[in-house]
Amino acid sequence: MCLIELKDIAYHPDHVRDSLREFDLYYCNSSDAVLLPLILFVHGGAWRSEDKARIHDSLDHSALARSLVSATTFPVIVPNYRLSSRSNGVHHPNHAEDILELLMFITETRPNFLRVFDPSRIYLISHSCGAHMLASILLDSSSISPTLTPPPSILDAIQGVIFSEGIYDIERLLVDFPDYRSWFIAEAFRDLPSYATLDTTSLRLRTKNDIRWLIIHSQGDTLVNVAQSEAMLAHLNNLYGQIKGKAVQGNIEELKGEHDTVLSTPVYLRIVVDFIKGTA
Repeated sequence: MCLIELKDIAYHPDHVRDSLREFDLYYCNSSDAVLLPLILFVHGGAWRSEDKARIHDSLDHSALARSLVSATTFPVIVPNYRLSSRSNGVHHPNHAEDILELLMFITETRPNFLRVFDPSRIYLISHSCGAHMLASILLDSSSISPTLTPPPSILDAIQGVIFSEGIYDIERLLVDFPDYRSWFIAEAFRDLPSYATLDTTSLRLRTKNDIRWLIIHSQGDTLVNVAQSEAMLAHLNNLYGQIKGKAVQGNIEELKGEHDTVLSTPVYLRIVVDFIKGTA
């Protein structure tokens, strides 16, 4: 396999380089005229840390991207997005706005060098806080965050969504982990008396569509408990009603590793690849 890696591609229309609004693209060089679907992975990091590439030995997003290309042959994009700190004024929904901007860049702007995948077939994968970001885009958060409303073409393009170790309900998270308010929630969402309106497990579908969902969580995760994923899984099953068995899948039994290390395990890769191949 001839793997090509294009690094630090800007997706924000600004003449000043912003490394937090760039992405890396991984793909196989092929003579096949048929364009393959795209996989887009949104990293976690509590809205305040991590990067599209290697963080440390147990968290290497570039290695995951290469593994996904090898296992599926599909091109993979891993983006950065703006991160919150105490002084930079970046708060929700800014992080998710960046991901929506990226989706519009790769489907609508789509410069020539990106014509190595089919923009009408996209699989989204997210980890930790990335799940809240994508859920806020794909589910109807318009009454709270209207800037996260995607055009219908993007919703039509999303073939499948995989959430791993996700955060969905901030209020529930703070009940179980009260120290998280001062650690990262107040920075990412401002210091609010209540975060109930930001609960993605209360959002409706934006439209009836053919998106398939997979909710993954490790029993060994001590940073985000499985109750978060159980709540989202129950919510999606309720939204999809009679077709829930076709549209929604869950795997909260197989993985045993810690919050970050699960991403580098063969079991995680198998679960993700089996879902993508089963819906492609």
